[in-house]
Amino acid sequence: MRRLGNQSRGLIEVLHTVQETFGYLDEAALRYVAMSLRVPLSRAYGVATFYQFFTLKPGGQHTCVICTGTACYIKGAGQLLNSIEKEHGIRPGETTADGKVSLVTARCLGSCGLAPAVVYDNQVAGKVSAQALRDRLAQWTRHDS
Repeated sequence: MRRLGNQSRGLIEVLHTVQETFGYLDEAALRYVAMSLRVPLSRAYGVATFYQFFTLKPGGQHTCVICTGTACYIKGAGQLLNSIEKEHGIRPGETTADGKVSLVTARCLGSCGLAPAVVYDNQVAGKVSAQALRDRLAQWTRHDS
């Protein structure tokens, strides 16, 4: 905030920095940023909830991003999401109760030729089957890991 001169025009950049530092934006962080930049809390909250890359909850140890773009959806992204909900009881934007896996969706990963595409902890995987997805999540959620 000092680098930007505590200007309200730096709201998105400041929120990015806070999220990079703490992993998510909690109410205390949003209040502090809003007060420091002299913007209403509702504006800071509005920006944080409007943009998909901001999160208000702590993430899991691992992140699974499922592309829901047209090609991926046609090739089975919906079934992948249903599989995770059935197997692990989470929907997009949620984290498993044990804190091991966060599920996120993306409008498009730009990997249409790999549909359906999934990003496991920043590594893109293509032509992912429901079984392959279940196997990866099982590795992550084993209690001995």
